[in-house]
Amino acid sequence: MAANSISHCFSLSITILFLYLLLVHCNVTYDRKAIAIDGQKRILFSGSIHYPRSTPEMWEGLIQKAKNGGLDVIDTYVFWNLHEPSPGNYNFEGRYDLVQFIKLVKKAGLYVHLRIGPYICGEWNFGGFPVWLKYVPGISFRTDNEPFKKAMAKFTQKIVQMMKDENLFESQGGPIILSQIENEYEPESKLYGPAGKAYVKWAAKMAVGLNTGVPWVMCKEYDAPDPVINTCNGFYCDYFSPNKPYKPTLWTEAWTGWFSDFGGPNYQRPVEDLAFAVARFIQKGGSFVNYYMYHGGTNFGRTAGGPFITTSYDYDAPIDEYGLIRQPKYDHLKELHKAIKLCEKALLNSDPNIVILGSYEKAHVFSSESGGCAAFLSNYNLRSNAKVTFNNMHYNLPRWSISILPDCRNVVFNTAKVGTEASRVQMVPTNVKIESWETFNEDVHSVDDESSMTVKGLLEQLNITRDTSDYLWYTTSVRISSSESFPRKGTPLTLSIQTAGHGIHVFINGQLSGSAFGTQQKRKFSFTKNINLHPGENKISILSIAVGLPNIGPHFETRNIGVQGPVVLHGLDEGKKDLTWQKWSYKVGLKGEADILGSPNSITSNDWTRGSLATLKQRPLTWYKAFFNAPGGDDPLALDMSGMGKGQVWINGESIGRYWTISVNGNCSGCSYVGAFRQTKCHFGCGGPTQQWYHVPRSWLKPTRNSLVVFEEIGGDASKISIVKRLTATDK
Repeated sequence: MAANSISHCFSLSITILFLYLLLVHCNVTYDRKAIAIDGQKRILFSGSIHYPRSTPEMWEGLIQKAKNGGLDVIDTYVFWNLHEPSPGNYNFEGRYDLVQFIKLVKKAGLYVHLRIGPYICGEWNFGGFPVWLKYVPGISFRTDNEPFKKAMAKFTQKIVQMMKDENLFESQGGPIILSQIENEYEPESKLYGPAGKAYVKWAAKMAVGLNTGVPWVMCKEYDAPDPVINTCNGFYCDYFSPNKPYKPTLWTEAWTGWFSDFGGPNYQRPVEDLAFAVARFIQKGGSFVNYYMYHGGTNFGRTAGGPFITTSYDYDAPIDEYGLIRQPKYDHLKELHKAIKLCEKALLNSDPNIVILGSYEKAHVFSSESGGCAAFLSNYNLRSNAKVTFNNMHYNLPRWSISILPDCRNVVFNTAKVGTEASRVQMVPTNVKIESWETFNEDVHSVDDESSMTVKGLLEQLNITRDTSDYLWYTTSVRISSSESFPRKGTPLTLSIQTAGHGIHVFINGQLSGSAFGTQQKRKFSFTKNINLHPGENKISILSIAVGLPNIGPHFETRNIGVQGPVVLHGLDEGKKDLTWQKWSYKVGLKGEADILGSPNSITSNDWTRGSLATLKQRPLTWYKAFFNAPGGDDPLALDMSGMGKGQVWINGESIGRYWTISVNGNCSGCSYVGAFRQTKCHFGCGGPTQQWYHVPRSWLKPTRNSLVVFEEIGGDASKISIVKRLTATDK
């Protein structure tokens, strides 16, 4: 018995020692040069793919394409408002299944950077915050505020514990090598002053105390406390250095393009410039680059923020919104990654020696006995190519480019020389017929009767809707006696409305009088229009519309939308009548929303009306329903909504998102890769709608009888809605 006990204890000790050594071995560390995984320093390329912006059926294919494109890491935010829609009630199902997404990344042999935040910005509704957080007593967002810190810590701990339970941190043998706490806080920190600095220190200490075994980062936060690494976001990050000499130089968002807002242009960042930016970063000592976005995807439902961010979040990424490879961006970056990996040993074992080759030309040379020699030859001239001599050899450098020489002699890659043909995208009609159209009209006359409350004065929209709907009705009455003379002689009767955004439709006695909208640049706007009133009681109904909640800036607790006033009638005998402080009735949402018309089985068919669509053109606040069979094949699908105005659309009860065919306001005069890229460059789409096509995931369809439900706010021709498929080819 004694011998057996000793043997058992010895075996147990060996097992414990092995597990301990395994854990130590798997810890992710860093030094001034790079992140080290299992003790090995690496140059790492990463790409942002956000799990809720695609479908679970797409995830594996997207991840594999990222791997084939030369990526080592998948980066994703964690979306608090999706996962905790109400306090303490969590959702990690379907598109929100974070654990499954990370396991698929592991299956593909890639690493994960988990950006918990939990504030994310991301052009996402309310920056990823759940709206209920705004109503926690005494809360002040993203500062040294106990109610906010308590909620933030609870959610962060929830996510970290989920990852630990599934052994997903690299310290447990999982794929997660980095985590992020907070997000782009530096611009806000200055506004919060000492409370902001205290908050940053608290957030860092809270995160590090969770003992994940992997480093934490804070992007765009210069004073990130040790051991948290501060990182860079931007179009270019070669200027960036971490706040301590023993931290690596990491680029957490290399912007591959830019997001679109309704009414704005679509952006395309030339891949020559993107590759140039990455090579500039690496030659300055950078060792981690994450492309934001590598696949942008779709803002399904009402998840788009901004406000006014489009449903498409394509971002001109290497993998497009539909999951198709975008050339030449994909292949050119893939070749860049190969070239830099050939230089990895030299890059990680030496510091650059800078050699001046000309007025605009330099060589960054990495040389060591253990790492060999690698060189980056750059030409920053905007106008002309250059011929340079380096190591007694002659090289031609195109303008605004960098050549990579893994052996300090032979060029294997130049950022301006693209060898892949450009993708040619076609949205091709299918032979699918959308049939059995029915309609349902919102009854503006009954809005007052269905109002949930009546109070004196104008109320802020979000406080009432709690973001359960984009829509809030404001209704009041104006009595005109038969003896009154109005409008005043020679003066039209005019209604003026001041609003905090984002849009309104104004109805006078049940008839649409006009509409007005803000823009992303100017969210607050005014409505002024001549109207007709009659003697007796007149009803003024204003349908206020949100187009995504703000996702950036300080003090989320103070954000407001809706009709703020004043609301004034001009032109009466008495001059003007201020309606701001009289009684207003409020109704959240639409009757169609209450009846869940977006669901195929929501109400009986008797509530819908069959009839010719020709008689319904340009009728506001109309619901449309029809059915269609799924097109054959596996090509990605979209709805062409160019014949409609503005609204929302559902397929089989799944929300495709908001649509709006507002025309592009931009400068589509041309696009050159030369020179620094900014949002003012490379505009596309002028003359057409910002977004015409809306992604329909194949996994949302049945073989036959798929329901299509559309809510149209302004008026359109539903008969022109069609199912198209997205095809790509390359220019010959």
